[in-house]
Amino acid sequence: MRKVREFASFVRTITTVTSEFVSIHLPRPYSYSSVHAPDAIYLKNREIDRLIKFGHLSAAIKLFDEMPLHDVVTYNLLISGCFRHGHPERAFGLYSQMVLRGIRESASTFTSVLGTCSNADFSKEGSQIHCRVVFLGFSLNLFIGTSLIDYYMRMGLDIVALKLFDELPQRNIAVWNLLLRRFCELGQFEKLLGSFSKMQLEGVEPNGLTLCYLLRGVGNERLLDEGRQLHSRAVKIGLVESNIFVPNALVDFYSDCRSLTEAKKAFECIPLEDVISWNSIVAVYADIGFLSESLELFSRMQFWGKRPSIRSLMAFLNLSSRTRNIQLGKQIQSCALKLGFGHESSHLQSALINMYGKCFDIESSVAVYESISVRTLECCNSLMTSLLHCGVIEDVIEMFGLMADEGIGLDEVTLSTTLKALSMSSPTDLTGCRLLHCCAIKSGLGFNSVVSCSLMDSYSRCGHVELSCKVFEEIHSPGVICFTSIINGYARNGMGKEGIQMLKTMIQKGWKPDKVTFLCALIGCNHSGLVEEGRFVFELMKTVCGIEPDWKHYSCMVDLLGRVGLLDEAEKLLLKVPEKVNGVSWSSMLRSCRIHRNEIIGRKIAKSLVDLEAEDPAALLQASNFYSDIGDFETSKQLREVALTKKVIREIGRSLIEVKSHC
Repeated sequence: MRKVREFASFVRTITTVTSEFVSIHLPRPYSYSSVHAPDAIYLKNREIDRLIKFGHLSAAIKLFDEMPLHDVVTYNLLISGCFRHGHPERAFGLYSQMVLRGIRESASTFTSVLGTCSNADFSKEGSQIHCRVVFLGFSLNLFIGTSLIDYYMRMGLDIVALKLFDELPQRNIAVWNLLLRRFCELGQFEKLLGSFSKMQLEGVEPNGLTLCYLLRGVGNERLLDEGRQLHSRAVKIGLVESNIFVPNALVDFYSDCRSLTEAKKAFECIPLEDVISWNSIVAVYADIGFLSESLELFSRMQFWGKRPSIRSLMAFLNLSSRTRNIQLGKQIQSCALKLGFGHESSHLQSALINMYGKCFDIESSVAVYESISVRTLECCNSLMTSLLHCGVIEDVIEMFGLMADEGIGLDEVTLSTTLKALSMSSPTDLTGCRLLHCCAIKSGLGFNSVVSCSLMDSYSRCGHVELSCKVFEEIHSPGVICFTSIINGYARNGMGKEGIQMLKTMIQKGWKPDKVTFLCALIGCNHSGLVEEGRFVFELMKTVCGIEPDWKHYSCMVDLLGRVGLLDEAEKLLLKVPEKVNGVSWSSMLRSCRIHRNEIIGRKIAKSLVDLEAEDPAALLQASNFYSDIGDFETSKQLREVALTKKVIREIGRSLIEVKSHC
């Protein structure tokens, strides 16, 4: 919002803008002569264009320096070339020189420079370029307006971009595609389809890029019927045959909807020589978990001389991570090296680090990280999550410090992972949580939903649920996950009534709780002994929200009823569980029978627990203790002897005590 307010202030003063532009370091001045013919500049411009296209930027700059006279085309070529070859500072220097020498910009000038401004380091210069556009009367130019909209969208200033979009006197397919791309990136499906409808009403025909964005949007929502309609539309206007990207998008769409038959049909319509489609279908089968089919396609692909891409390899590595198939991961790593990918792909290295971490081979994960010459934020985050997954908590926190020292930067994954590590440390470090909260605010991630949820979880684990509430109140538009996090924080601190009230508020605001939300609310009722409230939540889940409880919800209700002595009701509920119940529910029920000395129900529960968890020594010992309490010492002795032949490990409990020192 701060950026939006700054832009609004800029708009109010834009009428007073002068032609002055921020001066960047300029090259040496030139001496101009009027005797040179225009065709000489034209020939030099062609030569500069040729050099830039072949990647010889230094030679192009040298030729530019030798020219006694330049025109707008000369500057446009070189500014665009500097931007294309990764020299934005030099591009801005040339643009400043051009303005100060009185050479009037063309539409191509503005689009090139605005493309450079999309880099976050040059956001201020982008606003200045906008000033220049208005000053020279280019505000209604469609070509420049499209570049400005693209710039503001990349900067995250969507309100400004939409205002400029509405002010355009006419809109072509390029500017509509920008809007569709942004809504697709943000996951705003309704706005995506709404914009497409408006585009059609204006008589603008979609192209291949339009359908790719739409197919990605409906694929993310898994709307099979809507996607089929788009498929029919693409066939009708001939884009399936003429645009290779559309059938590839169809393969991805049907795969997202888990319609493999239609995905394969879409793939078979693509020419054999198209390498993109091969990598798409291989990645699709790997993503879904069909290992043998994806490996067969991977082999066929190479048989036909098609080179696998990073996407194919990453799909296999992600499958290895999900299934913890380290052997497959090692083979894919060898394949990547053989294909010549090496260490230049940070995405591939990040996937390798993550794969070894998920397979609990943290040594290999660290080895891949140390082999990387340029350590990116993505690779650092992957190592942090791997360390956390393997329980190396101290190294996660140390990794955060190293990233800060080396200037790698941080994002929501970095902060969330570090906060999770602090939460898992013993005792939970409140000071560390506060420091990370400050880092989040300073880096502009203070209102990020992922970071906010991690902060709420960390503060509630420290016993400071009031700080969790403060974080929640500062979220602009809390979603289901944010509500679930604060309800979980209340539950963890025995504040069941507050959790129920937050659940009601959530529903009143139009959000639909999911299974995790209801489970957190039930846990809060359980810890607070709120029987009536627990029944209310359990029934609300089924009747109002249409969510069928699973064994975790039943187990929580059984424990709640058992704690207060409602053993008959708890037993009836336990027998209604629609799936196979694990030993947790029976163990909880047996504990309640021991507390309330109910021998009749207890015997039935103990027998069921022993039958269900015959290999669990802890369950056998619990049943043995129950039989000992009721005087059946023979059965108790038999169960104890069986339990002692198995390894029993008891987790030591601990309490959180915060000592405040007063100096």
